[in-house]
Amino acid sequence: MGQPVTVIEKQSSTPGVCRFETNRALTGTGHEHYSADSEVRGERPPDLVARRLFERGGVDRVHVNSNVITVELARGADSEGIAEIIGDLYTYYRPGVPVPTPEDFAAEE
Repeated sequence: MGQPVTVIEKQSSTPGVCRFETNRALTGTGHEHYSADSEVRGERPPDLVARRLFERGGVDRVHVNSNVITVELARGADSEGIAEIIGDLYTYYRPGVPVPTPEDFAAEE
């Protein structure tokens, strides 16, 4: 369950750089830049995407602007699996994870 994100990969004219376009804006109108050698702080959607991409490995830099994610790959790396990582951003309930019921959110008396 959650909200699937549609992701389309578009090759850049620059070798080692890929662009991914989504059907959801992740930053509004702001630009967010991330580097593999810096800690990604925060829990906003662009922060989560960058953190997940760096955890995957093979990524040097990530730039997010609205619904476009530009990924600079590490030397020799490919983009396999990146679209799926982005597409799963809003998928919260996976197999084996219990789905909360209204009672789970009820205030204790």
